[in-house]
Amino acid sequence: MVHNEIHAIDLAIIAAYLIAMVLIGLVVVKKVKSMDDYYLGGRSFGPLVLMATVCATIIGGSGLMGRAGVAYSSGFKAIMTALPYLLGMFIFSGFAGRISDVGRKFNVTSIPDLFEQRFGKTAKVVLGCLIAFTMMGTVASQVTATATIINMLGGEIGISYEMGALIACAVFIIYTATSGLFGVIYTDVFQFVMLILFVYILIPTSSLIKLGGIGNFVQNLAPELAKPYLDGSIVGDIITYFVFTLAGAEMWQRAFAARNRKSAKEGLFLGTLAYGLTIPLVWFMGVVAHQLVSAEKLAQYGSTDAVVPALAIEILPVGLTGLALAGILSVIMSTADSYLIVSVQTCVHDIYKVFNPNISEKKELRLTRVFAVILPLGALVIALYIKNAYSILMFAWSFYAAAAGLPAFAALYWKKATKAACWVSFLFSTLVMIANIFLKSSFPAVLQSPINAGAFCMIAGLVIVPVVSLITPKPDQKLYALRGLLSVEYVVVPQDKMSEFKLTSVEEFEQATNELLENGAKVGADAWQFRVKNQTPHCKFGEQGICCRICAMGPCRITPKAPRGICGCDAHGIVG
Repeated sequence: MVHNEIHAIDLAIIAAYLIAMVLIGLVVVKKVKSMDDYYLGGRSFGPLVLMATVCATIIGGSGLMGRAGVAYSSGFKAIMTALPYLLGMFIFSGFAGRISDVGRKFNVTSIPDLFEQRFGKTAKVVLGCLIAFTMMGTVASQVTATATIINMLGGEIGISYEMGALIACAVFIIYTATSGLFGVIYTDVFQFVMLILFVYILIPTSSLIKLGGIGNFVQNLAPELAKPYLDGSIVGDIITYFVFTLAGAEMWQRAFAARNRKSAKEGLFLGTLAYGLTIPLVWFMGVVAHQLVSAEKLAQYGSTDAVVPALAIEILPVGLTGLALAGILSVIMSTADSYLIVSVQTCVHDIYKVFNPNISEKKELRLTRVFAVILPLGALVIALYIKNAYSILMFAWSFYAAAAGLPAFAALYWKKATKAACWVSFLFSTLVMIANIFLKSSFPAVLQSPINAGAFCMIAGLVIVPVVSLITPKPDQKLYALRGLLSVEYVVVPQDKMSEFKLTSVEEFEQATNELLENGAKVGADAWQFRVKNQTPHCKFGEQGICCRICAMGPCRITPKAPRGICGCDAHGIVG
């Protein structure tokens, strides 16, 4: 690369962008008052905010740079392989309302939480370990991409690849550790604006101006780059991307974080729609580079994945180049922080807390921030020192999607899904994926890829989960009704009297309750559902101990460290 093509002003803009990410995290830290705030942003996000974070997270480094590289090399394949993910996300947006409802009503915050409710704590811990590794590996891949760009841009001032990786980790750590999902979401919103304005609008528009109009572009476009086609490798990618979409822990987290059912569905749908609009633009940026960037210059970057930054440097003036490159960085960082917050939640809430359930909220929040530092450093080690990290990551993603995908949706929608079905599906996927490592040559050619093997396991789960559920003992109905995840409320009555009782489904009960609340609101009636909103957030002073305001010396809080109030009264005297 010719480093002097990037001006100091461009580097200053990129540095300012990185500083802005840190400042956003530090500013919104005041919003974090509970673990629900840290993991799910207090379940407070509306559709527009969700749209921005969903779109920014979907695109990621592979969705922009990787797919633009595919467009440069293989033309229309970039669009063909993007469409299944788009379709999968549209389908997932239809599920998002149900996910939000279950999360809000039954205090479910993650896929492992859902597994615990339906399949037990062991299933939660096993799945949590798999998610934690998969998410951390994904963070490592984004650290690698970010470090490569920082090194590419700052090489002339002595910023090495290792230093770039360290800078990337430092930025992720500060705004994720301090403010949790609030920091992730609000930086995603900022990054969404950056990438739409300065990547998806600025670069294609400037490219057309540089060429002299769309007519010149079409006239000089190689026919093979615009010709739709379908082959075996594309079909495999289509199945794989579609399957992986439905098991994405980061998108489940976005649905859990929505303000309500409507916000979840609309936010996921709009974010997916915005992503869909970027697909032809990515193809355009990949193929237009043939007309604007010489092959020799692109070769200096080491990979066709660098075609978008190469294009920006070639066609944009000083200042705008910096903004475009900052937008490209934002694409990668928005994905990295999303996977980081999921891995932190999984390690602390879904694994550690199973073995130490009585941990206080204050200690849990402190521990999450410790893990938000440790995990990026682990990702840094993977990015710098572990060879074949990409292969390990693809195996982990394939294994995770195969093991979690179908059981997760069965837990969400099918009350007859059993613990045995979950474990049979998981063990089948485990055996197939391990065999894929050691006996790869024995597999059919199409299944020798771990990605395709994972997709096969998930499709096989469509048979395994229902068949095993139907032939194994049903879930303990009373237990799961209490847990809240079956669609029927069960009552204990004598067997000979059962015919006299009509069971009311949860859905019927909820519908009647909602109608009652709506009618009550019309006449000004009050209800606890309205009052709880007015009392949120709860008083932290009283929530952490016994709060006493009986005498004028108070208020006092009675805790193990302060067992008596100012007047000398203890907890027994206050509540007695």
